[in-house]
Amino acid sequence: MFMTNLILAAAQPSAGGSFLIQIMPLLLIFIIFWFLLIRPQQKRMKEHQAEIAAIKKGDKVVTGGGLIGKVTKVSDDEVELELAQGMRVKAVKGMISTVIKPGTKPAND
Repeated sequence: MFMTNLILAAAQPSAGGSFLIQIMPLLLIFIIFWFLLIRPQQKRMKEHQAEIAAIKKGDKVVTGGGLIGKVTKVSDDEVELELAQGMRVKAVKGMISTVIKPGTKPAND
């Protein structure tokens, strides 16, 4: 009987320290995810939104579908792109994936 009580007392976890020790690895993993994944993604998203907001007439852009065109008109939510001479289409600003910087060449040239 004495031995059973001693074993049961040893098997019970202590109340204060064990919870903190159990939660510490989860907090560490969250902090690592924050600095390696979440924070850089938020930074890229803000840069992309600023780039899209700064689109002006004459810029070359790539749409989400992979079309490359020159911006001929800009409104609040849409842009008009010239894909070929005389061929103009409207695109939603949110579907523009990148703005091609002047002076950059395609990768295969």
